[in-house]
Amino acid sequence: MNSSDFDFVSGLLHRRAGIQLTTDKTYLLESRLAPLARKEGLASIEDLLQVVRSRRDERLIAQIVDVMTTNETFFFRDKTPFELMKDVALPGLAAQQKPRIRIWCAACSTGQEPYSLAMMLEDNPALTRGVPVEIVATDISPRVLEKAKTGLYSQFEVQRGLPIQMMMKHFKQKDDLWQISDKIRSMVTFREHNLMEQPTMFGKFDVVFIRNVLIYFDQPTKTQVLERVATVMNPQGYLLLGAAETVIGVTKKFQAMKERRGLYQFSSDGNANGGIRAA
Repeated sequence: MNSSDFDFVSGLLHRRAGIQLTTDKTYLLESRLAPLARKEGLASIEDLLQVVRSRRDERLIAQIVDVMTTNETFFFRDKTPFELMKDVALPGLAAQQKPRIRIWCAACSTGQEPYSLAMMLEDNPALTRGVPVEIVATDISPRVLEKAKTGLYSQFEVQRGLPIQMMMKHFKQKDDLWQISDKIRSMVTFREHNLMEQPTMFGKFDVVFIRNVLIYFDQPTKTQVLERVATVMNPQGYLLLGAAETVIGVTKKFQAMKERRGLYQFSSDGNANGGIRAA
């Protein structure tokens, strides 16, 4: 791939999805765009990009963005965020005597994160003291959302991070796949959403999971995304980021919770004060 093609695709990805690619990722572009070119009946990546340049084909642009997004995920990934939900966020929200608790899983990929939350809530009803919970899960890719909605996973996928007891309780084997129960599927609503756009159509949330996503963005885009998230946070709401992500130096809309790595609380006045204690 020549430098002109790389600049064109990297610029397209940054505008459409916030993804920041450096030239050392040229091999990644080539490995993912070559199969797409073949699928479209084109001889090369260069031909694919020529079609996009000449026609501004939105269908092809969407497919390029889709194949370049990272969809790595698994059940109860990293464990710590789910422990923070059990120990801090859910008890803190239940104590506020809310009529309901709303959770947003942004960039949910194939659904393992929101389904993990749903299983945790189903197995631990005391966590919310009877307060109903609504889970909204979004992703930029229609392809991964369709898979998430079916709740169908391979043996390898269900074995990654999922305790055998939970697998037997909440899944049924369907041919060579495993399907999550209707009860757990009904607890999650999947919607298409691009983090480069305002999420105001989803209402307000008490908890937002946006994990292992910001690492693909440059600093200005991280700020913009978190500022958008802040617009849909309820007072005293919680934000959970990935282990390699932080709000420090990115936004003052969220405050780090002391001794709770990866957990932040919404600061309605926008003035972080160096960290707050856990609820």
